[in-house]
Amino acid sequence: MDRLVTLPIDRWDAAPAPADQALAIEALESGRVVWMPALAFGFEPRESVLFDPALGAQAKNISLDPRRHLLRGTSADAAARELLQTMMQRYADAAGRIVQALLPRYGAGLHWGRTSFRPCEIEGRRTSWRKDDTRLHVDAFPSSPTGGRRILRVFSNVHPQDGTRRWRLGEPFEDVARRFLPAIRAPWPGSAALLHRLRVTKQPRSPYDHYMGRLHDRMKADPAYQTSCDQIVHEFPPGGTWLVYTDLASHAAMRGQYMLEQTFLVEMAVQADPARAPLRVLERMLGRALA
Repeated sequence: MDRLVTLPIDRWDAAPAPADQALAIEALESGRVVWMPALAFGFEPRESVLFDPALGAQAKNISLDPRRHLLRGTSADAAARELLQTMMQRYADAAGRIVQALLPRYGAGLHWGRTSFRPCEIEGRRTSWRKDDTRLHVDAFPSSPTGGRRILRVFSNVHPQDGTRRWRLGEPFEDVARRFLPAIRAPWPGSAALLHRLRVTKQPRSPYDHYMGRLHDRMKADPAYQTSCDQIVHEFPPGGTWLVYTDLASHAAMRGQYMLEQTFLVEMAVQADPARAPLRVLERMLGRALA
């Protein structure tokens, strides 16, 4: 199975044909990447000062809550912060338009997450193994449990020159789960409430969140798996945008600088085929409800 599906969309206010909408849904819900090489996000001339890795010195991501207009993760001065927030809000709005146009069946089941700008080069960045996104993984949010809602992300390579974004795309989710799930213990009784009470998590973790977090960690902690599993390498050049369910598609970002990303959470009920969602896969394998 091809891990990427390419669509000829070149405008954020596009009205995709029904055939492209159906293709996008099928691709995403089967764990593939929807790649739109002509969908570029434009910067205004005054925003050229934002192409500076020093803006992201505090963290690997500068994040914006696009609904509450809260910017975090940068030490930029007031003028640069204003430019950053305006630019990132514009990207959030554009990402929302293309997702709603391309995936209209998700409708009210689509919820806004964080917007991020990543000005720092991934390659060579020092971090802990758990936070090392150059290792293949599926996404799970340790402090913000999803309870089974899907993690849909929109990425745009906005490098001002020719810097590509290199990804590895790994094996199907069911293969990942089949490999690692047998060694993962069930959560301790009461642990979800305790973590919430201690403010480790923003709300209690469901058993699903527990297993997804452990899958994420087991994948990253296994160096043999990182090199031996079925995988491909793909280069995303500047000026392109891609969508992917990062809780389903095993992925790793190996190289790249200057990227924008918008996260959405998608309710299970609005998906075309909920049976392929990680929650349902894990429930089938474990033989019990997890959320």
